[in-house]
Amino acid sequence: MTAQTLCQWKGFSVEQDTHQLPDGRDITFTTVRHPGAVVIVPITDSGELVLLRQYRPAIGRWILEFPAGTVEKGEDLQICAQRELAEEAKFAAGHWQPLGELLPVPGFCDEVQHIFLATQLSPAEGELDADEVLEVLTLPVRSFLEKVAENEIQDAKTLAVFLKMQTLGWLPRS
Repeated sequence: MTAQTLCQWKGFSVEQDTHQLPDGRDITFTTVRHPGAVVIVPITDSGELVLLRQYRPAIGRWILEFPAGTVEKGEDLQICAQRELAEEAKFAAGHWQPLGELLPVPGFCDEVQHIFLATQLSPAEGELDADEVLEVLTLPVRSFLEKVAENEIQDAKTLAVFLKMQTLGWLPRS
């Protein structure tokens, strides 16, 4: 069986194909194909985390999350991160540090999220996408942790990236 596209939407598709498992069995598997994304951790000069309070129609509510966005076809990852930071948070960064990758839903999707730390922030211009409604806020690490404990931050990429940043020692002291 060759891959069959079941659905195509913007840059995403749903494909069905035959895969051979490590034990030799062949299975038919459906995969969401995703072009990849960036997740940006902007930190102000005073050590606060820049977050978005964004309305997400899929769940019908507001969530707190780090800026992020889909990589456009052929787009350099850091250029994508710069674009998304300007569009969503209205910041440019003087220093960028790549911090690895996340696999948000590997059970059915091939999306890879590329993590960037952004510091030395300054104001920038950018246009939100037509479906984006959001507010930009800054939080000290202590307040971020309180919001995690109170279940006010539930976004998986934001929680995973924060843990990675904390583990690597890249976060300011709370």
